[in-house]
Amino acid sequence: MNTRLTSFGRAGLEFDVVDSGPPDGPVVIALHGFPQTATSLLPLTALLNARGYRTIAPNQRGYSPGARPSGRLAYRVPELVDDVVALIDDIDRGPVHLVGHDWGAMVAWSLAAARPELVRTLVTVSVPHPGAFARSMISSDQLLRSSYMALFQLPVLPERIIRARPALFDQMLAKTGMTEDAIARVHTEIIDAGALTTALNWYRALAMTTPRAVTERVSVPVTHVWSTGDTALTRRGAELTSDYVTGDYRLAVLEGSHWLPEERPGELADLIVERVESSRS
Repeated sequence: MNTRLTSFGRAGLEFDVVDSGPPDGPVVIALHGFPQTATSLLPLTALLNARGYRTIAPNQRGYSPGARPSGRLAYRVPELVDDVVALIDDIDRGPVHLVGHDWGAMVAWSLAAARPELVRTLVTVSVPHPGAFARSMISSDQLLRSSYMALFQLPVLPERIIRARPALFDQMLAKTGMTEDAIARVHTEIIDAGALTTALNWYRALAMTTPRAVTERVSVPVTHVWSTGDTALTRRGAELTSDYVTGDYRLAVLEGSHWLPEERPGELADLIVERVESSRS
């Protein structure tokens, strides 16, 4: 089906979609992270479109206005994965090339492990395989870097702090390398748009992650991208990721902060195209 998508539905929820590039081009599904929407991927998807790829970037559960169920149970990883499965089914062009940044990478890893028949290639940015991430907690300073996640899992309090002290939240984001323009979009697209609680619910559902999600290996061809200035993720997790991929695997290290899709879109697009083309040989 080559019809341009603006949305798709699953289980009574309606997800917004940014669908661009040649309608009949190879399909790349791009998944955003926290605290951003699909607009954060526009610098990257524009470059992929120029190279002949159709990119489909959904605003995921908790971010799309029509897909904000209440309660943390609705934000377990299997639910997030099934949302993307529904998108792939709606496109009817699978298997697809899958790209995920930050939390989008977590969803991408889990989808590729659970439904490899739907994924032709995988490029994950910043967040390593869940098993590698867990092991890096005890073999590096990852636990310290992830301390903010404990705060985000608390009910109500994070939202109150962010709304009462927005400058403090902005400062936290700026320290990770996020630009002023990107921080402004966080306020417009997440906080002001009423998506803060539902976006934080992704963290609150972490405690319900199953052991299988941590240990299950990925058989599709993978490129994992880590950046030298990432304050949230250690190189140790990136290096351990190879233990969880049985297909062709490459670790790519770029200079830059955590926000590579906006900061290094050209280099990231090159890595995605390289991974896609390698699957054709």
